[in-house]
Amino acid sequence: MTRVGRALWFTGSGKSEIRSAELPEPGPGDVLVRTLFSGVSRGTEALVLRGGVPESQHAVMRAPFQDGEFPWPVKYGYLNVGVVEEGPLLGRTVFCLHPHQTHYVVPVDAVTPVPDDVPAGRAVLAGTVETAVNALWDARPRVGDRVAVVGAGMVGCAVAALLRRVPGVRLELVDTDPARAAVAEALGVPFALPDDARGDLDLVLHASATGAGLATSLRLLAAEGEVVELSWYGDRPVSVPLGEAFHSRRLRLRASQVGTVARPDRTYAERMALALELLADPAFDALITGESRFDELPDVLPRLASGELPALCHRVDYRR
Repeated sequence: MTRVGRALWFTGSGKSEIRSAELPEPGPGDVLVRTLFSGVSRGTEALVLRGGVPESQHAVMRAPFQDGEFPWPVKYGYLNVGVVEEGPLLGRTVFCLHPHQTHYVVPVDAVTPVPDDVPAGRAVLAGTVETAVNALWDARPRVGDRVAVVGAGMVGCAVAALLRRVPGVRLELVDTDPARAAVAEALGVPFALPDDARGDLDLVLHASATGAGLATSLRLLAAEGEVVELSWYGDRPVSVPLGEAFHSRRLRLRASQVGTVARPDRTYAERMALALELLADPAFDALITGESRFDELPDVLPRLASGELPALCHRVDYRR
């Protein structure tokens, strides 16, 4: 008997729909997963929804289990938590970099078991925390560094949540939205608007995906300081202020991207397992700021992309 799931497809600018998805029969090394939760990575999925992935980046931006081709139609997403119903790890709750879909079949090495002390609903953040782990491996903050994270979205907040564990770091989370102060407080991180942020910093991690945020990041640096750029701008050109004091203060600007493991002594699997271990911290619950049912996604996604529904991580509940 052919089994069928249901999956979300991006079908045009601002448009998506739920389609049936025929499931292959699981092989000896496969697992059949029933989804419990998925998460909307607002920045990236809004970019895909508007068709903003540059043609030169179509291959780089493919999600691991994406169907279709950019710009549309495409089945896209990478924050999925479910329970294994057939195959190895039977009965285990697992995380997978899979699009929004009710059931799916993947190789067992494509899923990572969720630790017992991490709730399934929080585990949807694993892909975001994995990005934050990679960013800190690139940035290499030192004990006592003066650091800011500019941009209090999903990635910026996850980076700040990890940075607060580094001994002696003087840390601020900087954003133009005063409402993000409440999230910063829940994470135990000081908050500042751009004009009030402390300067003379050793390190800034930029995650606002705006040219203004990048300019703020460079402005906050001390001499010899470094900005680690985490933002993904898609096809939008960005003005970078490399005049003024950029050269005289010997500032540095470098990229970090989760597609490459920033430590040669770690594997993708080890990085993901670490991200899930770190999610035992209940402070990460502050990053989940909205929830809907799977069937509501075609209506919810455009509202998330436009900012009508303000959210960090919007969680999708498949149990209802």
